Amino acid sequence: MKILVTCKRVLDPYVKARVKADGTGVNLDNVKMAMNPFDEIAVEEAIRLREAGKAEEIVAVSIGAAKCEETLRTALAMGADRAVHVVTDDDIEPLGVAKVLKHLVDEEQPGLVIMGKQAIDGDSNQAGQMLSAVLGWAQGTNVSKVEIDGEQANITREIDGGLERLTLKMPCVLTSDLRLNEPRYASLPNIMKAKKKPLDKKPLADLGVDTAPRQTLVSVSEPPPRAAGVKVASVAELVDKLKNEAQVI
Repeated sequence: MKILVTCKRVLDPYVKARVKADGTGVNLDNVKMAMNPFDEIAVEEAIRLREAGKAEEIVAVSIGAAKCEETLRTALAMGADRAVHVVTDDDIEPLGVAKVLKHLVDEEQPGLVIMGKQAIDGDSNQAGQMLSAVLGWAQGTNVSKVEIDGEQANITREIDGGLERLTLKMPCVLTSDLRLNEPRYASLPNIMKAKKKPLDKKPLADLGVDTAPRQTLVSVSEPPPRAAGVKVASVAELVDKLKNEAQVI
């Protein structure tokens, strides 16, 4: 089985985001970038499935500007076999991402697609679900456990009331939750080997996919500053504040 995994290049999660002065977005000038953490988990899960004998090949995919190659090289250093980079300087919306991925799925014919449940920049949590819809495949979102059994995937996903277990017919689309696994660090030898692994570049314009934007960004602003905490002298005072001031109990 072939597994396709997505690797979006985003602002490093340990870097404080700064909003542009004109409120048109987040300032990405001269800041550290990294692979979307949820996508790292997706790559790790694909590698574990291959190590368990459930897959033979892992193809890492990224859509974006030229520097996305660095993100794909990280996935290759972790253990992906090869990579496909759809090159574009445009900011592609989730529906456009789903359409581009469908094009690649039609070409690659994977048995499983694993994506991060969301990217930490847009936080849309839409691309995986939309990909499932345009493919007509089953989907498992916010997945915290995956077991492949022949032509079906047994998954566990976290919901508000606890855990939900589903059996999906493959091929299917899965999106990873934080609890799915802990991604491995790429070793120096593997980083060197990753430089020689195949990485195919495809200009977005050559794919013939409609990625025209359908949304309008109104404005981006900083969140309000967090208010200072309050110290209480006793449990009784804490309960009183929760009941009468915060009104949460």
